Amino acid sequence: MAAPEIISASDSAKRLEICQAYGLSETEFDELRKRSTAAKATAYCVYSQFRVGATLLTDDGSFISGANVENASYPVGTCAERVAIGTAVTSGHRKFRAVAVATDIKPPASPCGMCRQFIREFCEMKMPILMFDVNEDYVVVQLQDLLPMSFGPDQLPPPGAPGSKRT
Repeated sequence: MAAPEIISASDSAKRLEICQAYGLSETEFDELRKRSTAAKATAYCVYSQFRVGATLLTDDGSFISGANVENASYPVGTCAERVAIGTAVTSGHRKFRAVAVATDIKPPASPCGMCRQFIREFCEMKMPILMFDVNEDYVVVQLQDLLPMSFGPDQLPPPGAPGSKRT
């Protein structure tokens, strides 16, 4: 995948184009940006000092945010994307229209590999992932571009199918 275009936060024509391409209203786009940026303030990142906020837009129009939560045992920390998805799923949401991720660096950071796979579990491959940098400039890519040739629930046999041990 070629490096995606970094879009200036002040480019309203490009924002409108992105919204139309992904079926988002400008209000939804702005809420994703604002909420993911605000979620950074709730991060518990005492070790890395790397704040990440994430916000999901559900199919019913709800916004659900999360932030990274670190742990002294580094691998035990949880990324903002997984916090937001876990919160959404345990609140009954299973379908999402977009995810936004915000960090304090430039250029924007993309979800890590583990988060990409976690997003894949619950999201369509064509879903947009908006990544905002410290200046709110952004990149937009589809999940299929971040996780090509992915493995997901659709590759597993349904419960009760021959060869399946799932019931």
